[in-house]
Order: sequence, then C-alpha cells, then structure tokens
Amino acid sequence: MIISQHKPFEEIEELLRGCEKLVLVGCGQCATACMSGGEKELMEMKEELEGIDKKILTYIVPETSCNYLLVRRDLKKIKNALEEADAVLSFACGDGTQTIAKLVNIPVYPGNNTLFVGEVERVGLYSEACRTCGDCVLGVTGGICPVTRCAKSLLNGPCGGAKDGKCEVNPENDCAWILIYNKLKELGQLDKLTEIHEPKDYSRQAYPRNLNLRNQDGGGR
Repeated sequence: MIISQHKPFEEIEELLRGCEKLVLVGCGQCATACMSGGEKELMEMKEELEGIDKKILTYIVPETSCNYLLVRRDLKKIKNALEEADAVLSFACGDGTQTIAKLVNIPVYPGNNTLFVGEVERVGLYSEACRTCGDCVLGVTGGICPVTRCAKSLLNGPCGGAKDGKCEVNPENDCAWILIYNKLKELGQLDKLTEIHEPKDYSRQAYPRNLNLRNQDGGGR
C-alpha cells in the first residue's frame, strides 16, 4: 500500500494562492484506506477550503487514481467543472496526482505527501516495508528487508550498535538484523548469513522505470 497523509493546511493554502475555483480528486484505494483521500476526507477539506473563500465546484474519488484509463473515464464525468476550475487539488498519492495531471489542462496540486510503501499492521497503523529498490534480497534474509528495515540499509549483518534488540539510530525500532537472524534460525537457514552480498549498484536503476508486459510472451513471465 502507498502511504500518504495530508500536507499541512497552510502549505495547501500557499499552493492555491490565486486559485478560486477548485475540483477535488481523491483515490478509492490507498488514500481512502489511509484516511487521506476518501470521500469523508474530501468533504472535510471542502469545508476547510470554503472557510478561506475557495469555491469547490465538485469532487470525485476514482476507484484507483494511478490507473490512467479509469481516471480518464471518471474525469469525463466532471468535464464541465474541470473547464471552469482554476486548478485540481489531488488527495491521491504522488503517482495518482501525476496521472491526473496528464489528463487535464489546468494545474494539479498535491494535497498529500506520499510517505512510503508499507504494510497494514492493523487499521490505521502502517509500517514501511519496501524501498522498491528493484533488486530484492528477501529470499536470503528471511523475508525481512534490510534495505528498508535497517536504518543504515546494511546488507551483510548488523552494525554492532544495537542495544537490547533495538536500533541505535532509532531506539523505537527493532534491529532489522536481529529480526533476520531470529527468522533464519526459525527457518533452519542460518547458513545464509555466511553469504557475502555485493553492495547494490543503484546506478543500474535508470529512472523513471517502466514495465511493459504486452511485449512479453506468456503474460509477462
């Protein structure tokens, strides 16, 4: 899940300087789950914006704001409002906001800050789980990502600064490598700790990345 939260209202107000008529766009997936872009949050934001004399022409919550075709379909439903609006205020993640911006000819401003890719521990509680590095090592670390879970992104064991099982950088976090050790021990795979991993070559990640499954045989294997 992509985790996002609202920008401070004063930042949103500054972004909208000179804009009077607005369309609000949320997202029915991640942002709704994070309570940063669902219908309830858009209605609350509408009230706040009207309190500073902004006119909200309409709002819409696409099923998935990062899906170009679905967003294009949904924005057609509010074509007249978009033609009248000075700007769109997006409460999707950064990807969704860019998708919306491709489809309209007025400014699109982010109402959210996109924080991380995370797992849902329970309703309203999320933790960062993946750095989307493109070179996954979970097969040799017990399914625990050292790039993300270790504050120093160490690939070959702990730094030695952990105390009582906690990270020296942020004592509120468990040491990732102690977690990895315990998991590999549980799995009977402690021998994997003896493998030396070369530093990740991030220069191989040419941004922006893309994936085209249409030109691959067998559905993108």
